[in-house]
Amino acid sequence: MAGLFSGTPIRHEAPEPLEGPVVGTIVGGTIVWFVLFLVQLPFYGWFDEHGHTWWLWTCLAGGGLGFIGIWYVRRRDAAIKRAQAERAEQPAARSAD
Repeated sequence: MAGLFSGTPIRHEAPEPLEGPVVGTIVGGTIVWFVLFLVQLPFYGWFDEHGHTWWLWTCLAGGGLGFIGIWYVRRRDAAIKRAQAERAEQPAARSAD
């Protein structure tokens, strides 16, 4: 706290990024958004009467953006694996020379 009020910035080393089952998480979230949309769809009349149709469209937008997220994280995951394979190959290629 002393650094916060003294004007001296407190500097910390950034932690390593957390890597987990990113593709599975995004797929799961996308499924949840679409299920929420489908569950609310039969009640469209009620939502319309009460001015809450945005709830349905929010769920549909979440599902749609989830598809973009799935595409993105799958490409990202593939790129990370390619880079790791290239790094593993480089020392082997140098030792063969």
